This record gives sequence, structure tokens and C-alpha cells, in this order.
Amino acid sequence: MRVEILYRPSYSMAVATLAPGEEIRVESGAMVSMTEGMTLQTRVEGGLLRSLSRSMLGGESFFMNVFRAPAFGGQINLAPTMPGDMMILDLRNESLLVQGGSYVASSMGIQIDTKWGGAQTFFASEGLIMLRATGAGLLLLSSYGAIHPIDLPAGQRYTIDTGHLVSFTEGMGFDVRSIGGVRSTLFSGEGFVVDLTGPGRVYMQTRSEDAFLSWLVPNLPQAPASQQ
Repeated sequence: MRVEILYRPSYSMAVATLAPGEEIRVESGAMVSMTEGMTLQTRVEGGLLRSLSRSMLGGESFFMNVFRAPAFGGQINLAPTMPGDMMILDLRNESLLVQGGSYVASSMGIQIDTKWGGAQTFFASEGLIMLRATGAGLLLLSSYGAIHPIDLPAGQRYTIDTGHLVSFTEGMGFDVRSIGGVRSTLFSGEGFVVDLTGPGRVYMQTRSEDAFLSWLVPNLPQAPASQQ
């Protein structure tokens, strides 16, 4: 499988070219278009309990779509829901923790599962319940905004707002905490952060969906009182 990303960084689309009979696992709703002869099979990946866990805890779909190329090969175009960038990671028998909603697609050699990644809090909708991607093959992730990678040497600590976290190397130390007291959490515009400790690589997104919604919702037009 070969993958190319077009139109980055704002409205990225991935073009995946498949060999004859090759399959690709795709998050529900990510398919934009495909060539003739591509077939779709919707599966409950990993069994009923694992699929329920991925859906309820990881923020992903209960079902996973598997597209298969015909005997002459095929191509499929993929895009995430939110505007932003995409990235291709070539995993070689390694594991990453991925924030729910960032997973787009992967080779069949990569297993997607959920993993408890921190305390899900009352105030933070970005409680760190992560997807775990492990194995060998290509992994496609998306971001809201651009993607910014950071490599941390052993022992170095780095703090990231949970709404800006996309993925990080499994095995890194981490601690989820509020950035201030209750007043700061409620009124400062800042909520919960994660302290990551190297060694490992971290991928961040330059925008936060929750921050955007916090700005958007109060500015939406309100219906006249007589129509409410």
C-alpha cells in the first residue's frame, strides 16, 4: 500500500493506492471516493467486547470498514471530519497511543484497541482514554489544525493541554492533572493537561475542538423569545 497526502495542512486528503486484493481498515465516514471494483465489508473488529470498548471509551465507531482492492488493484481517498492535517506513520512492531477521533485508517497488520490512558474527569471531555495502535504497517492519523511533533529525551517532562494531544509513544510516563485550582479550571479557559516524560515522540495539534466550540456556541444566533 502506498499513501500520499494532498492539500495539507488545512484540508488534507489521503490517497491510498492498494495492490491487487490488498485491504485497508478505515474509520467509519472517512471514505471520500474510490476507484471501480473496490469492495466494502463492515466488521466488528476484535469481537463484540473489544468493539464496544473502542466505541464507548475510545470515541471511535463500533464498526470498522475494510475496503478490498479488486484483481487489478485500486485507490481510495480518505479524509477526517474536521479541517486540518493528516500524517502517515510507518509502524514497525511498535505501539502508539492515539487520542480518540484522530484515527483515520491503517494497514491490516496494525491492531486497533482501547487502553486506559488516565483519569477521565468531570470537567474535561478530553479525558485521556486512548486508542492503542500496535503492529507493523501504515497508520493514518488526523488533526484539527496542523501537526507538531516533539521528541523528548529520557527524563524530560513536557506539558500539553489534553485537547491538543494527538498521539504519543506507548511507554512514556504521563500524568493528567488540572492546570490550576477549581476557579482556574472553570474560568481561565484552561482545563486539564498531561505531563509526558521521555523518552518518546509526541504529536500535537495546533487547534482544539473544545476551544473552538467554547468560542462558537456563545456567538451562535439566538432565536427570538417568541419562537423559543
